Amino acid sequence: MINYLNRILFTTLFLITCSGFAQKKVKDTTKTWDLVKYDFNASLRGVGNAFTQPLRWKKKDALTFAGIAAGSAILYSFDEQSADFFTQQAEDVPIGIREFGRYLGNPQNNYAISAGIYGIGLLTKNEKMRKTGVLLVASGFTVGLISSMAKTAIGRARPGTEFGKDVFKPFSKEGAFHSMPSGHAALVVTTAHVIAKQFESLGIKILIYSLGAITPISRLWSADHWLTDIVLGSVLSIVVVDGIDNFLFKEKLYDYPEGKKKISWNLKLGAGQLGVVGTF
Repeated sequence: MINYLNRILFTTLFLITCSGFAQKKVKDTTKTWDLVKYDFNASLRGVGNAFTQPLRWKKKDALTFAGIAAGSAILYSFDEQSADFFTQQAEDVPIGIREFGRYLGNPQNNYAISAGIYGIGLLTKNEKMRKTGVLLVASGFTVGLISSMAKTAIGRARPGTEFGKDVFKPFSKEGAFHSMPSGHAALVVTTAHVIAKQFESLGIKILIYSLGAITPISRLWSADHWLTDIVLGSVLSIVVVDGIDNFLFKEKLYDYPEGKKKISWNLKLGAGQLGVVGTF
C-alpha cells in the first residue's frame, strides 16, 4: 500500500511540475532529431564546463571552497552526536515519509523525472522543458560521477557499521566504506534544485525543496550516512547545477527570461551558528 501511495504522489508531483512549464505555443518547424542533437551537444558542453570550472576559479570561488571545507570540518566533529540524534528519531517518523524518501532517492525513479521532463519537452517542442531536461541530465551525470568517484576514493565507513566516523578505507569495493558523500542526497537535491529554479513562486520553491529534503534526512534516519556526507552531497549538487545553468545562460544556448533570477547560496559561520542560506 505504501509503495502504491508513493507512486501516486510521485506521479502527481511530476504532473504538477510539468504544468509549470507552459509557454505560448509557437510553431517550430525544427526536426525532432535536430533538437536531440542540439540538446545532446549542449549537455556535453555543460558537463565539460562543470569539470573544468575549478581551472577558472577566482578569489571569491576559492574563499567559498575554503568556507565549505571549514564548515564541513566543524560538522565532522559532531557527526557521532548527530547520528545518534537522527537514528533515535527514526521510530517517531511515519513510515510513509521514510519510504517516500527512499523511493524518491532511488536513482531509477529520479532519472525517470529527468527523462520524462525532457521527453515531453522534446515531443511538444517546449524549449523551457527541453532546457530543464538538459540541465537535469547534465547536472545529474556530473554529480553522480563525482560522488561515485569520491566515495570510492575516500572510503569512509558508514554509521550503520561497527566502525566509527574516523575509519577510512580508500578504494574499497565494500559498500560499508562508501559513505562520503551521499549519492542519494546529491541526486535528489540536484533534481529539486533544478526544478525549483524554474518557478517564480516562493511557495512552490519551498514545497519542492521541502520534498527534496526528505531523502537526505531519511539517509540519516536509516544510519546510512553521517551528517557531513549529506551536507557535502547537497553542496556539490547546488554548485554543479548553478555552474551548468550559468554556462547555458551565458552561452545563450536556450531562451532564458530577461533578468534571469538566481538563488544566491551562502555559507554562514559564526558564534553558535552554521548553515547554508539561500537568498531568492
